[in-house]
Amino acid sequence: MFRPAVVRQTVKTLNQSSRPAVTTNTPQLFRRPLSTTFVRAQKDDKNDPLVKATTRAPGGAAGESEGKYARTDESLVVEYPDDADMPRSPVVQGRGGMHFKRTLAQFSLENRVTLVTGGARGLGLVMGQGIVASGSNLAIVDLNRDEAQESAHKLVEQFQKENPGLEELPKVTAHYADVSNPDSVNNALSEVIAKHGKIDHLVTSAGFTENFDAINYPYDRIQKLWGVNVNGTYLFATGVAKHLMERKAPGSIVMIGSMSGAIVNVPQPQAPYNAAKAAVRHLASSFAVEWAGHDIRVNCISPGYMLTALTRKILDDNPELRDKWISLIPTGKMGVPEDLMGAVTFLLSDASKYITGADLRVDGGYTLT
Repeated sequence: MFRPAVVRQTVKTLNQSSRPAVTTNTPQLFRRPLSTTFVRAQKDDKNDPLVKATTRAPGGAAGESEGKYARTDESLVVEYPDDADMPRSPVVQGRGGMHFKRTLAQFSLENRVTLVTGGARGLGLVMGQGIVASGSNLAIVDLNRDEAQESAHKLVEQFQKENPGLEELPKVTAHYADVSNPDSVNNALSEVIAKHGKIDHLVTSAGFTENFDAINYPYDRIQKLWGVNVNGTYLFATGVAKHLMERKAPGSIVMIGSMSGAIVNVPQPQAPYNAAKAAVRHLASSFAVEWAGHDIRVNCISPGYMLTALTRKILDDNPELRDKWISLIPTGKMGVPEDLMGAVTFLLSDASKYITGADLRVDGGYTLT
């Protein structure tokens, strides 16, 4: 059937083409010729800057731009300083007590007791100051008892300076604890309860980071890092939660994580720290679900690069880091510890009473790009 039909159509076409043209108004049938696509000659695109940036390019074709700002630098080593070399943290302006501007009453922490681990310096000290300014009494827990006592005294002194004539001052106490040691943690909790009568809120700010490439990071230092950042967070959170359950009282716990728990920092290598902060973030989520039935809220704050006294010391020793860091922050600048005052007060207070298991990133947009 197929072949005769093809033959008939071919003959018909030939007959039509052999007839003389007739000058009439009869419309002519238009037959589009078959199109042919010719193979283009391959051009030499070794020097095409766009091709150099694709997977077609051989390694190194993009020069210094090839992944330069997305890789760690194994030569960059920053070891956490000994306590004697640790720079002191200044007490900032708290503007506590008297309200200079109207705000929601739900943000108040009045008649509460808040425990802050690692509260003698750095982020913990400034967050503690914000907590005191919001009406709470404060228990500073730190490995350095002397510095904790000094910071407690300075916080009350600053509060009094900002609120002249105020008769009732906040109660701020200092306590020792090795957060990685269960017995030390239990002793600190008992001491805080004995001094304040209760604990309503907890902020786990004790933690530190170091920069070693993963292969050469001393294992004993990794254990210490995890002991403080993860075990310390776990021990204090469970200890305070148990206390709240025994009192049948509501409470709020804020764990201080890091944007490093969600991204990989560059150029400094810090794999164990990143993993530790990821653990803290997920601990907060897990505790939030486990303790929701006891009216205990657990949230996480993940700061970005903050200009603490220690960070300033690191950047003074490694000035090239500053420009690399801020080049990756959409806002174009690092944060300061005071940027955490409002965040921690919000998550501890009744203003966030329907929020639990959240991770509040205070990072200038770093983790968005």
